Amino acid sequence: MLEKATLGAGCFWGVEATYRRLAGVKSTQVGYMGGKLKNPTYKDVCTDSTGHAEVLEVTFDPEVVSYHDILEVFWDNHNPTTLNRQGPDVGTQYRSAIFYHSPEQEAQAKASRDAAQSRFPRPIVTEISPATEFWRAEEYHQQYLEKRGLSQCHI
Repeated sequence: MLEKATLGAGCFWGVEATYRRLAGVKSTQVGYMGGKLKNPTYKDVCTDSTGHAEVLEVTFDPEVVSYHDILEVFWDNHNPTTLNRQGPDVGTQYRSAIFYHSPEQEAQAKASRDAAQSRFPRPIVTEISPATEFWRAEEYHQQYLEKRGLSQCHI
């Protein structure tokens, strides 16, 4: 049975491109989670007033790639010690976040965060919260880098 992971690690374009290359990932979609506005648009989220994070929803086969491995990729591909910022992107929509879908995912996320702390000189500030409604981003954001022949963002 397939599972979902929902992660915020800065601009969702590069996060999606990273996970799409991972064996066991069946599908991805970028969107918004964790805010108060219903059906937010990119323009809304960019005001930094809705409370949403840019997130990636990953549907994966746990027989091929574990949630633990999904989290390892998460820690290795962004800076979880900068509050509301990744590279040049600043605002709460760029926060580091893990939105869990079950008590098991919550426990694994917290254990993973604690284990990852030794890799970073500053405290990890990643939000770990229950998943709320996922709002799919506009179509032009889906597989954004792939559509442009790019494999990653260059920050």
